[in-house]
Amino acid sequence: MSETGKKDNKGRTEQLKALQAALAAEHAAVYGYGVVGGRIRAEQRSEARAAYEAHRARRDALAREVRDLDAEPVAASAAYALPFPVPDSAAAVRFAAGLEDRVAGVYSDLVRAAEGELRGTAAEALREAAVRAVRWRGESVAFPGLAERAGTASASPTA
Repeated sequence: MSETGKKDNKGRTEQLKALQAALAAEHAAVYGYGVVGGRIRAEQRSEARAAYEAHRARRDALAREVRDLDAEPVAASAAYALPFPVPDSAAAVRFAAGLEDRVAGVYSDLVRAAEGELRGTAAEALREAAVRAVRWRGESVAFPGLAERAGTASASPTA
């Protein structure tokens, strides 16, 4: 195999790995928003529902991308461990912000691994997750999607 072929194969492998990680994060976000929706105040339910629907749509699109690469999409877990108890609306808001931080992190990896249209789509998903995190948290972070690299407590809100 030529050097170019090896590079292309490695790039495809990295892209597929990043796609699968983003898909896994979207599965977790869909599950997580089920928890959020059951605990959030009535005035915030429409925002939680919109986030849930957005994550479902991204999840489905990512599964198609993985299949287009002739791979089997990673399956959702039956359940996910929560990073902390979510007994009330305030905890649900913190949890939702953490979900969005996690999703932004995996999309930042996908932006780095992808090319062309997929890279643009990943950047758009990163931006959307960062905006939702700001809405839930009430403040922004300097570099959305890089919280995991800094080792913050919100880096992995789901198992």
